[in-house]
Amino acid sequence: MKARVHVTLKTGVLDPQGEAVRHSLGALGFAGVGEVRIGKVIELEVAETDRAAAEARVREMCEKLLANTVIENYAVEIA
Repeated sequence: MKARVHVTLKTGVLDPQGEAVRHSLGALGFAGVGEVRIGKVIELEVAETDRAAAEARVREMCEKLLANTVIENYAVEIA
């Protein structure tokens, strides 16, 4: 099964990369852009055949390695 994990910073956590992009967009003439938040997408192929088991396994991966749960949120999609 294929899994996709979306990792984003929690609300209130400073995002210097997002702020740099917002500033650069303004400098390029793209007015009216508010807050910009940068995240990451991780795509995995897992050997599980059961959807619920695959999601549980990927969530375990997120908790242990893929996301820093102190400052990041994650969402898992199983396809």
